[in-house]
Formats: sequence, C-alpha cells, structure tokens
Amino acid sequence: MNVPEGLRYTKEHEWARLEGGDAVIGITDYAQSELGDIVFVEMPAPGKKTEQGKSCASIEAVKAVSDLFAPLSGELVEVNKDLEASPQLVNQDPYGKGWILKIRLSDKAQWDGLMQAAEYMKLIG
Repeated sequence: MNVPEGLRYTKEHEWARLEGGDAVIGITDYAQSELGDIVFVEMPAPGKKTEQGKSCASIEAVKAVSDLFAPLSGELVEVNKDLEASPQLVNQDPYGKGWILKIRLSDKAQWDGLMQAAEYMKLIG
C-alpha cells in the first residue's frame, strides 16, 4: 500500500495535507482498494462547516457506499469538481488528482492528533 510521508491519517482511512491554512482531504490507497471501483462521490457545497470525525461526504463504489469522515474541523472551501465526471480518479490517484475536498481549518491543533505515516502503516498492517 502507498502511504506517503508528510500527510496525516485517520483510523477511518482518510488523509490530510496542509496547504497554508487549508487541508486537502481524500481517502487512502488502502481505502480505495477496499472499496473497489468508485462510481460516484457525493460532496457538500462549499461553505458547509465540517466537524472532526463527522461524515462530510459519501463515496459510492460498485460494492459499497462509504462515508467520508472529516479528519479536521473547519469550513469546506473547495470540492474536486473533476470527480463529477471522473470519480475513478480516487482509485487511480488517491493522493493526487483523486483528492476530494479542501477545508479551511478552525482548529489547527487537531492536526497534531492525526496519525503520521508510520502509525497508519501499523494500523493497516
């Protein structure tokens, strides 16, 4: 499994990358492989508030529908519009073109509570 250094991870298999005061959010390589072929990503409209650990989007795959849980609290500032026409980008490039949304952080201290790559590797074995 691909688990890049420099990102932070959750037990629910989301990743986050800081870009200034915003966090780019997606699902891990492990999560996309477990879900299988992703056919639809339902995302809220920008401006919605997110709360750490609460569902903020859903991902529909051929064999399951899964919630995306916000790894951090804040305000949704952008969604990946490319996923509307090409949801398979989450399978093909989960840490790049397959990102799902961006959150403007309301509590940067939450970042330190997320797992680093080595911790996440232990979780997924």
